[in-house]
Amino acid sequence: MNHPVGERGEDEAVDFLKRNHFTILERNWKNRAGRSIGEIDIIAKEGGDIVFIEVKTRSSADYGQPEEFVDLAKARMIFAAAEEFIFSTDWQGHVRFDVISVKLGTQPEIVHFEDAIN
Repeated sequence: MNHPVGERGEDEAVDFLKRNHFTILERNWKNRAGRSIGEIDIIAKEGGDIVFIEVKTRSSADYGQPEEFVDLAKARMIFAAAEEFIFSTDWQGHVRFDVISVKLGTQPEIVHFEDAIN
């Protein structure tokens, strides 16, 4: 990730997840074979579930809420990358697709949307 706003948002999201008993498995995961199928911001484990998390960060809500920027094309890329991760790790359990919205400011606002992408 090259954008300071997005990187700070992901750092905030990771801290939030850790405080809420998630185990972080990967950040900015890309297919190891190098195929361009997209990237997953955070892959975490909660209980027995693998959770694929898209983080959307904005410095203000002037142009809409961060979570509103996860469109169908982005969802498809996340699913394709998640499928690659599942196959590459031979994961047999339950998976979930979440979105974390981060609005930066003096005190960042974080909203976690579970099962947000389906």
